[in-house]
Amino acid sequence: MTTTHRQLFDVDLEPVAGARFQPTGFPDLGPALFDRPERRNGALEWVPALLLESAQSMANRLEAAGWDAASQCPVPTLAGLPYIRVVAAEDGRYLTSSRTEAHRLASAFIKDATLKGQGMREVIHERLGLRDDTPLAPRDIARAVFALDPLCLIHGVFFAEPAKVWPGQPKIPRAVTSFIEAVDVRPANSGGVKRDEVRHQVGESGGATEGYGFVPYHRTEYTAARIQATFAIDLAQLRSYGLGDAATGLLAALARWEIRALLDGGLRLRTACDLAVAQPEIADRDGTALPPLGALELELSRLIPACRELAGEAQSIEVVWASGSKKRTKSDSGATASDS
Repeated sequence: MTTTHRQLFDVDLEPVAGARFQPTGFPDLGPALFDRPERRNGALEWVPALLLESAQSMANRLEAAGWDAASQCPVPTLAGLPYIRVVAAEDGRYLTSSRTEAHRLASAFIKDATLKGQGMREVIHERLGLRDDTPLAPRDIARAVFALDPLCLIHGVFFAEPAKVWPGQPKIPRAVTSFIEAVDVRPANSGGVKRDEVRHQVGESGGATEGYGFVPYHRTEYTAARIQATFAIDLAQLRSYGLGDAATGLLAALARWEIRALLDGGLRLRTACDLAVAQPEIADRDGTALPPLGALELELSRLIPACRELAGEAQSIEVVWASGSKKRTKSDSGATASDS
């Protein structure tokens, strides 16, 4: 669906091998089962469904499409965009970045670091123009965030500490939302046994808790009539930043590139949950095709230089974090950016 407000993609998926898949699990909850309304033959039916991958997890996977974990830096396609790179004070080794932290720019490792000797809390305050008793200026904040890491304008960032620390508590909600649901699911039960060819009897000197002996186990996987990934790009939010046509186009192209890169790279969500796209073409709900990866990379190569003025320092902005930096407070460990 391509409108002035949203672009929505529904992508059918299927297991790479067999019909079973391993669900995601949550502490004290297990698989995220729910009943989904389906209209069939004019009648409303409730069918068993499963949240196979949450919006928070999919945000992480979309971001990971643009990050080279082996070299610990952005993939070449995104190399011209700024981001915060955190290194250790003692030896300059890489620690983390605004592309890999759950809180992104609001990560404790970034807020408690220094940039050219200046504390990053002060740097961010200055760049975002935060002042006591002063309303937030959303467009100025968006412009400042773009110069630090434009992907935060896609995946969101929330400075969740008290207002006395962050006046106005600036928050940018997620502009790209995705999840995977399995519809009309059925459990597929199986099991096995952990064998021990050395110790045939378990005595007081060590048992199953310590890893000795034969240990039977069971597992529950699922099958489904349909598995579908949904991606929603909030075009209205991207325009609301007021960054101009080139930057708005760049953010939309980045979102589409991440979606295409994720789908093309395969969806091995877990050991026993390996999914592939099950349709020949990917198009939004209005029939507009999602361009191939090469076309999107070509578009980004044109738009990134066009936004050079907004990008400011560009490339990596290196900040230094020392092990003696301010310890994380309760507020630092609150809602993550992916919950924004």
